[in-house]
Amino acid sequence: MRILLTNDDGVFAPGLKVLEAIARTLSDDIWIVAPHDEQSGAGHSLTLTRPLRVRKHGEQHYSVTGTPTDAVMMAVGHLMKDTPPDLILSGVNRGANLAEDVTYSGTVSAAMEGAISGIRSIALSQVYAREGMGDAVPFAAAQAWGERVLRPLIALPHERRLLFNVNFPAIEPDAIKGVKVVRQGFHDVDRTRIVEQTDPRGYRYYWFGLGPSDAMPEGSDLAAIAQGYVTVTPLHYDLTQDSAMASTTAAFAQ
Repeated sequence: MRILLTNDDGVFAPGLKVLEAIARTLSDDIWIVAPHDEQSGAGHSLTLTRPLRVRKHGEQHYSVTGTPTDAVMMAVGHLMKDTPPDLILSGVNRGANLAEDVTYSGTVSAAMEGAISGIRSIALSQVYAREGMGDAVPFAAAQAWGERVLRPLIALPHERRLLFNVNFPAIEPDAIKGVKVVRQGFHDVDRTRIVEQTDPRGYRYYWFGLGPSDAMPEGSDLAAIAQGYVTVTPLHYDLTQDSAMASTTAAFAQ
């Protein structure tokens, strides 16, 4: 099995090394094609206004000066064109990708691009307990549970347009209660924080941040993570709201 690894934290991120260790329990044929720099929050964006550069860091190990989507497209459409991957793993992200945050996530979007290409794709993220940890985020939960989450998912029949979003809770591996398959939740709408500061030259600048959320509906990824479970959420990229089709059609009826 040929596995492509990517992420949105950049090619030198600690979580990518964790993912490589997990992937090597599944296969010896590992490729890495990841953004050269951190692309957190890039979503499913594609670089169209500037050229991309590919840098080689070792055998089957590359970085792309672009987004996670760019990296997957470059891997599948160029670097691995003659030897496409059987599986794409994206992560392990430094921080949660839960609820509607999947729409901002470069980690999830890389897996989505893989699914669009018809390749089995899984995004993996490590929740952490407090802000300001930087590269000190502990990946012990992902390290201990990564293989046992991936093997059952890989054994499933491959369904086109489907990707899986996996999150590991911010607790010690032995405290994890198990794996729960749950739906995508939704945070409180007012959790976005805009931090205003002044730079050394006296000009104001603004930084987006995310505050805590109390929204934890039962059966959602938010609730299961809070309860100490590894969460698995099947996602697809068809955003059509089927329940609104009839009423919208009726609005334009003659």
